[in-house]
Amino acid sequence: MYTQEVTVNNEVGLHARPATYFIQKANEFKCGIWVEKDERRVNAKSLLGVLSLGIVGGTTITLIADGSDEKEAVEALTELINGNFGE
Repeated sequence: MYTQEVTVNNEVGLHARPATYFIQKANEFKCGIWVEKDERRVNAKSLLGVLSLGIVGGTTITLIADGSDEKEAVEALTELINGNFGE
């Protein structure tokens, strides 16, 4: 299991378009991936799950992955978030 905390710094947080990019990236990996915020954990490959967390700009989340490519998955998702989802 591999975990990392990351702060979402874009203005809108993880909503609509950024969440879609996040889900698409998460689905490129075989391992199980979760997003945790305030003791709630959801599947990072589920758009409704991620949106249900209500992640706004400035929120720190924890990415958790478990499987053969767990480290690569967390690093790729962290890079996507830190790059403001390519915007």
